[in-house]
Amino acid sequence: MAGRIEDYALIGDMQTAALVCRDGTVDWLCLPRFDSHAIFAGLLGTGEHGFWRLGPAYAPGAEPPTSARRTYRGDSLILESEWDTPRGTVRVIDFMPPRDGAPQLIRIVEGVSGRVPMRSELRMRFSYGRVVPWVHKQEGRTVAVAGPDSVWFDTEAETYGKALTTYADFTVAPGDRVAFTISWEPSHKEPPALPEPEQSLVATEDFWRDWVEHCTYHGPYREAVVRSLITLKALTYAPTGGIVAAPTTSLPEDIGGVRNWDYRYTWLRDAAITLSSLLRTGYREEARAWREWLLRAVAGDPENLQIMYGIAGERELGEAELDWLPGYENSTPVRVGNGAAHQLQLDVYGEVTEALHLGHMTGLARNDYASVLQLKLIRYLEDHWNEPDEGIWEVRGPRRHFVHSKVMAWVAVDRTIKLIESGDADGPLERWKQLRDDIHRDVCEKGYDKERNTFTQSYGSQELDASLLLIPQMGFLPPDDKRVIGTIEAIQRELSTSDGFILRYPTDGKDEGVDGLPGDEGAFLACSFWMADDLAMIGRVDEARKLFEKLLSLRNDLGLLAEEWDPRLQRQVGNFPQAFSHVPLIDTALRLTASGAYGG
Repeated sequence: MAGRIEDYALIGDMQTAALVCRDGTVDWLCLPRFDSHAIFAGLLGTGEHGFWRLGPAYAPGAEPPTSARRTYRGDSLILESEWDTPRGTVRVIDFMPPRDGAPQLIRIVEGVSGRVPMRSELRMRFSYGRVVPWVHKQEGRTVAVAGPDSVWFDTEAETYGKALTTYADFTVAPGDRVAFTISWEPSHKEPPALPEPEQSLVATEDFWRDWVEHCTYHGPYREAVVRSLITLKALTYAPTGGIVAAPTTSLPEDIGGVRNWDYRYTWLRDAAITLSSLLRTGYREEARAWREWLLRAVAGDPENLQIMYGIAGERELGEAELDWLPGYENSTPVRVGNGAAHQLQLDVYGEVTEALHLGHMTGLARNDYASVLQLKLIRYLEDHWNEPDEGIWEVRGPRRHFVHSKVMAWVAVDRTIKLIESGDADGPLERWKQLRDDIHRDVCEKGYDKERNTFTQSYGSQELDASLLLIPQMGFLPPDDKRVIGTIEAIQRELSTSDGFILRYPTDGKDEGVDGLPGDEGAFLACSFWMADDLAMIGRVDEARKLFEKLLSLRNDLGLLAEEWDPRLQRQVGNFPQAFSHVPLIDTALRLTASGAYGG
């Protein structure tokens, strides 16, 4: 059985990623890309669907021992796990070197004290656990082949096969180091080069140390900010600059329920706010690469902007269900692909325009097509802003006039007006100023409940929505506007959990709610960070700080966050780690530091 979501560590090479549990088991790895088929899918099934455990040997029928300590080596993505056993202490170092050739997952066992019996147990299952590969020896190396894929297993330890699993049993003493590597290569090509684990370890540590040195944030929350930045870098697909929302699929928002989605794609919304955080912390190259990815993905068809694309800009992300996988803690269906890709979500026009605007304002090298794209997006919005859509949360119920979507349409027009006024673009300035005023008036008349003094989720609705917290952050209304303060206080009253965290919107348990789905979900961590931001903006800084530090306490021992927090089960839920949680963490840390209240 897979561990709790927060029991996992992330390692990766900026093209794919693996999740490593506290007991030394890799339960999730897709090769060669984030969105490829998994060769270890135990996370969404059982051991029969693929895993790789490396740790102290244990008795048959017993549970594998969990590590006593684990940490990342400095500011890197190199994981170090230590076990204390009756016979001594052992350390396992897990990492994936930034790719220069075949993708590799390297695991180095290091003896610390005593003599510790160890076991490597490698069960590869291709196609998300469905295909048992042909495992054989070739020129002294172990290789697993199935269809287009081959995975090569290299180690100096003696290996043997049993029950369609490859084992190695060995003992380590102080100073001993035993390395294990798996490398992927298309099955029709020559074998990958022999790995050099120790050299790769040094190079990987150097890479991360050099990258972190570019961080310009040195405030009181630096540890949390840097770990979040490293996580966002790990979720970036280096060849194209695309940023995945998470490296996993179908980790449930509701344990045992149906709210299970594939997040291994690039949401324009997530990527745009990620670009904002990267720019504000000194990472201009990553921001430039994302902008180039965006221009390629949207090229030729900006009027039909999708809410998400593949990591290389692919448009077709057809959704399917993997019925042979029982799901994480029996949460089914397990989905790959995402049918929401072709939804109408008008807010993404605002997020993309805001990202392009921020790049322009922070001196990102000018790209003429970026300005052309921005103008084309506004011309589309001019004709479509007043249509209903599926909204920021990708509801699978009827389209509505979501207030947040209208606000972000206003943002798109406002930022484009600023671009024209700066002299870097030409457009019908007065006409679009009138459009901006029309959208603003429409939202304030139709999306605001005067009796309750709060904006609502959609026109004519009584429901609230945490996305309304972005109204002051986007500059739609000033923070001291009574309607803004009323909305913040209403969301605190009606969408707050017993822990003080924020739900996205009300859900109706067994019945289908506004999102067209049964079941409930946890507190949405991004929304909770937005609340902390808003509290700081309206002068309730101590309250903002307390909420922020409470949110930081939800991170696992390695500083990682999933999408949501389940207040009933007191655990993380949703895909993991989640960019949409780590980005607002960074933004809130920057806002609180700028307030000067914490010595930052």
